[in-house]
Amino acid sequence: MSACTYSVGTVTEAHTAGHIAADDSALVARLRDGDERAFEEVVSSFYPSMIAVARGYARTRAVADEIVQEAWIGVLKGIDRFEGRSSLRTWVLQIVANIARTRAVREARSAPYSSFETGDAQPAVEPERFRGPDDPFPGHWRSYPTDWRTLPEERLVSNETLAVVKQAIAELPENQRIVITLRDMTGCSAAEVCDTLGLSPENQRVLLHRARARVRARLERHLDG
Repeated sequence: MSACTYSVGTVTEAHTAGHIAADDSALVARLRDGDERAFEEVVSSFYPSMIAVARGYARTRAVADEIVQEAWIGVLKGIDRFEGRSSLRTWVLQIVANIARTRAVREARSAPYSSFETGDAQPAVEPERFRGPDDPFPGHWRSYPTDWRTLPEERLVSNETLAVVKQAIAELPENQRIVITLRDMTGCSAAEVCDTLGLSPENQRVLLHRARARVRARLERHLDG
């Protein structure tokens, strides 16, 4: 099977990746034996995480797709050298990140994740959501955040709500968008994200917190509106 021509685009649930991670040894053995179905399982499960990492370094989706396709070739060529020191998914994502960094350097627009600043000036929640300095209660909420426990489940999981969440994530600063995508949408652990992107645990936590806060604020405005 040619990894270059294989159609990849299936977004799967995070628990699928978790199932594969628990059975890495058997899956790796099948990949080494040239089992096409094993490769299809890896593609279906890991593709969302791979494209998320690639998009962190690529300006366009087309370039990110090229990076991911090149990574698949790297996976197939390098599977015999996989030693199991990390999960299979972490190893695959590191291949993506390495290819993406190399390409970014070649195109003179490298921005490694280890250099991302977590102290950006943008607030996690828009300042206008709080009372101003001339108000009797400066700094307090103008309207309190929604109590998630009182929301009907069907409202939380509606297609409209999911669309708002996806749009909010898409509009995040790049570093936050990639971290929250890997953690909350594709099910990567904190350790996997740190290993893949070269982040310290503290930076990973800060980026994830800020991303979640901004997405939550956007969703609260939608639900209250």
